[in-house]
Amino acid sequence: MAIHKQPIQQRIDWLFELASRHGADYRSPEAWLARERYLAEHPTAIAVLKCMDGRINIPVATHTPVGILMPFRNLGGMFDLGWPHLGEVLAHHVQRMVASGRRVLFLITYHFSKGDPQRGCAGFRHDTAAAIAHTYEIKRQVEHIFGAGHATVYPLVCGFETDEDALILHGQDGQTLELANLSTARRNALAPELAALLPDMPAQMRADLLPLLLGNLEHIDTVRAQIAHHQRELDIEHREWMICLGRGFDFLHTPNIALIIGPYSPNLDEPIKTAAGIIDHNMAAGRIPADGFLLLTSVPYDEIGVDRARAELKSRFLSGFAAEVIRKDFPALAGKMSMRTAVLDWRSRQLEIIGTQSP
Repeated sequence: MAIHKQPIQQRIDWLFELASRHGADYRSPEAWLARERYLAEHPTAIAVLKCMDGRINIPVATHTPVGILMPFRNLGGMFDLGWPHLGEVLAHHVQRMVASGRRVLFLITYHFSKGDPQRGCAGFRHDTAAAIAHTYEIKRQVEHIFGAGHATVYPLVCGFETDEDALILHGQDGQTLELANLSTARRNALAPELAALLPDMPAQMRADLLPLLLGNLEHIDTVRAQIAHHQRELDIEHREWMICLGRGFDFLHTPNIALIIGPYSPNLDEPIKTAAGIIDHNMAAGRIPADGFLLLTSVPYDEIGVDRARAELKSRFLSGFAAEVIRKDFPALAGKMSMRTAVLDWRSRQLEIIGTQSP
């Protein structure tokens, strides 16, 4: 039975088994060596700004090892670098990477469905043009903070077509590179195509972006085979059964199970209400059982002691804040809410539960 059809307690047990396996895999000697080798060959630090939609999973769609891409999620991929917390987190990330001699590539994403506009981004009310316009505003903000010369920090606007999990790169003068439309000949000449599309991108950064594109081409072929054999459901807009608030949800590499909200917006109640509305609609439509859903908060920490204690307080605050928003706006749904409060050891990717509450 598919996980989204199982009773809520079985879904929760499955989730934390997944988190445990992910942490163990991440800590294994083989995985550590693979990451070290990958970063030695591809030193550019890559961060991804993306929607909370559970279908948007860039590491899976690009066949990139876990732990390489730094994710930032919010409703609709809506970000404002003027938000105090977001601006500080991004600036700290860039400064830390640059201090170790690495350039930083920001993939600023929007998403849509080519098969049905209603499977597009709910955050932008399925208006892809508005979503694209917003990504370009984020790009301008990145350039305002880190410079428009792009020698060290490069903001790249990318589309993500969710029917085939296909990337679209936006270059200069309105040019685009749609990976789903590449012929065999163009696939074999992807490096020069990338150079023509992004002539101002440093050569090393283009070389580090190329593996993601090659991985995406392989993934597109896999998805198309799944569609041909009716192994991929395109007519389901959402079947998420959990709301994740905070950071450190890399272990959720299964599409369409979670709505992930970063703790960045000063109006944090809005994405929480949107996510709760999606969960409520999923239950009403019969896409998930109506016996319950999970609210999971997670805050990462780097060091034991003060840093971990701060993470505990923040995670408890986020849990209480989100629960109160849901109780106020969706009282019936709140009666079906299971809560798990956690912190994440960022170095080991070990998720530690510090609070549990059932309906």
